[in-house]
Amino acid sequence: MEFKPRLQEKRWDISKEVELIRKWEEEGLFDVNIDEKRPTIVIDTPPPYPSGRPHIGGIAHYAQIDMIARFFRMRGYNVIFPFYADRNGLPVEVQVEKTYGINMYEVPREKFLELCRKFLDEYEGEFVSIFRRWGGSFSYWRNGTDSEEYRRVTQETFINLWNRGLIYEASRPTLWCPRCRTALAEAEVEYREEDSYLNYIKFRVKETGEDIIIATTRPELLPATVAVAFNPGDNRYKRLEGLHAIVPPLNQEVPIVSHPSVKPDFGTGLEMISTFGDTRDLMVVNELKLPMKIIVNPDGTLNELAGKYKGLNVREVREVIIKDLQEAGLLVKREPLRHTIPICWRCKTPIEIIVTREYFLKQLQFKDELIKLVQNEMIIKPPEYAQTLIDWIRSLEFDWPISRRRYYGTEIPIWYCIDEEGNAKPIVPKPGKYYRPWKDEPPPEVKEQCPSGKLVGEDRVLDTWFDSSISWIYATGYTKPNIRVFEKVYPHSILRPQGYDIIRTWLYYSVVRAYLLYGKPPFKYVRISGMGLDEKGEAMHKSKGNIIDPIPPVEKYGADAARFWAAASAKLGSDYRYSEQLIRTGHDFAVKLWNIARFVSSFPEVNDNYELTPLDLMILAKLNEVVRASLNAYNEFDVYVPINTLYDFTWHVFADHYLEAVKSRAYNRDGLFTEKQQRGAWFTLYKVLKTVLKLLAPIMPFVTDQIWRSLYGESIHRQLIEDPDPRFDNKEYLNMLEPFMEFNRAIWTYKNKSGLSLNEPIDGVIYAPEVLKPLELELKAMHKIREIRFGKPVGNYEVLSESPPVYLVK
Repeated sequence: MEFKPRLQEKRWDISKEVELIRKWEEEGLFDVNIDEKRPTIVIDTPPPYPSGRPHIGGIAHYAQIDMIARFFRMRGYNVIFPFYADRNGLPVEVQVEKTYGINMYEVPREKFLELCRKFLDEYEGEFVSIFRRWGGSFSYWRNGTDSEEYRRVTQETFINLWNRGLIYEASRPTLWCPRCRTALAEAEVEYREEDSYLNYIKFRVKETGEDIIIATTRPELLPATVAVAFNPGDNRYKRLEGLHAIVPPLNQEVPIVSHPSVKPDFGTGLEMISTFGDTRDLMVVNELKLPMKIIVNPDGTLNELAGKYKGLNVREVREVIIKDLQEAGLLVKREPLRHTIPICWRCKTPIEIIVTREYFLKQLQFKDELIKLVQNEMIIKPPEYAQTLIDWIRSLEFDWPISRRRYYGTEIPIWYCIDEEGNAKPIVPKPGKYYRPWKDEPPPEVKEQCPSGKLVGEDRVLDTWFDSSISWIYATGYTKPNIRVFEKVYPHSILRPQGYDIIRTWLYYSVVRAYLLYGKPPFKYVRISGMGLDEKGEAMHKSKGNIIDPIPPVEKYGADAARFWAAASAKLGSDYRYSEQLIRTGHDFAVKLWNIARFVSSFPEVNDNYELTPLDLMILAKLNEVVRASLNAYNEFDVYVPINTLYDFTWHVFADHYLEAVKSRAYNRDGLFTEKQQRGAWFTLYKVLKTVLKLLAPIMPFVTDQIWRSLYGESIHRQLIEDPDPRFDNKEYLNMLEPFMEFNRAIWTYKNKSGLSLNEPIDGVIYAPEVLKPLELELKAMHKIREIRFGKPVGNYEVLSESPPVYLVK
């Protein structure tokens, strides 16, 4: 019989990848087709902010999600895996302002919105193209979060919550970005360290005339001071309680009070309470019912309450006040200090706390219920991140401010009816349409509720997280009649994959929105991934110059190789470093797969009239173990375990050992084996190859598909991954594997040291461990051994291996 490979090309060619992407599109691989007989899983894909070219760490994150989607398709699921962009909010506005050198408030609103759309379209197209080149099998939904389709749903949820009394408007202290001129939620505050000074300043006690020293990092807030405080347990200052302090440099009179939040060991143990330096100040002011003295304007300048400092920027005035204190002899000393300050999550401007009128979503009163929801009704992988979410919920101090004084976002669907006295009554329309109150005519039901006929539309928009926190609804095809599976899958069959960096934002806000809307979690499953870092383990940023473009490695090594790195380096929940070496290993593995498949394709594929030898049963038992480990991991949304398990098995077990041992029987040129035993080799080769290809297909979709198409004429991605075959579960054969491989290594090492080629015979008797006795015939044929005996020889012998014991008697 002539054995000629059906795989004609001698090497895997990465240029085939682009051709395969085109075939997948033509064949509708990315289409969503709902088969009612199959289970369904919805992947709430993270909608990216298309604010610049993505780096390789970000694309790797999406590739990992694609691996999960491909796996569940091959397990027989309807998989809804949408990809669209998160196009609302501060991120795009900040980028547009920087790109075009403009201020949002200095150009017409319509013009600014058009610039945002133009900017987003350019970068979104680039993101889609890159992800597709990496093998992304997503369904591209062009309507992102700024579409009328999506915004209609956002407004629908707002109206629902408003009508149930869960949204209210109030004037209260809010976290404020002076640069973006908008309120921020707690989750939108980041922190950075900066060098500053701890300033020791003389205050005077009104009643006694004595000086007291207070240390502060924010002398610019001296005009906003409303009290001086000490810890009630600090005996140094108990005598001052109830007296008054004169605050420099404006000499306002404030009470001296005690409060347990004051740290006796910070500075002098006396602290100024201003409105507002931080959330601690806010707490003390509220508890002690102190007056509010807000000196910071929305644009970051000081107002008339700051006296002679009016009009100066809050950051610039610091050194001006320090200079005035020095000249008045009131600055005792300055100590260098490195401390943490709160900044805006997008523009990185230090935030202030000012009083503004905002819309709030109630959340504080539901904290206990939300924690129970996380603990009892959600499965978060890895589980330790559930505690991260719970800790965040417990830390919340404010209701969620959801209104933003920006332009590019979903409009708050409210009109105000102005009566004869000038009072404004808010009116919300019926759900079901997309409303732009700042521009559109009020709908009939709104007009009917306004006797005066004078209606003014709200011009504020909703927080960007108010949009993206309903992505789990949109992902179910809620707005698409040909897909809509919301009622069928919510919440038990929805998966949220995301990074740990947005647990307190995207994940938390999704949880609170789902609870308030439906009394349930937004999804049952959460897959938390780490961050993609550079080769040194540092986060990639343009400012650092360490951005790694995702396309050059693909052009050099192939997308399969890049995806291999994305899986093999990314333990679930942990950060992963870029590694060109690991990408190169992925490319080598793809070439190895091709070579293995080409060898196997030399033989006929058989499914009957075969006899399996112990060698076959041993590798098939190991294959079952590999299948179980891979399926268990995939089902836990983990791709790290499958790729590393499959790589080790395919290369270092199947190729290095089984293939070398089975060659003599597969060819059977010497007639040492029966025809049925030869057919058993052919059956086993194809059984292992096909199983490995299917298990690898979600991670390395290109080379596996090209091999499958070449052998079977159809896509591997339309095949099903089967459970382990119980016929091959046998511990006795499985226990032979390690001694078998160690025996091989011992023989190969001996031949290498002796200057023998691997095909040269060994002229002597090899003593092997008893466990390998069933493999005697194939070991002799594999290593060209004249005679094999089992046990330990008597007399003179050479030790080839201690474990397992292998001896040579010449």
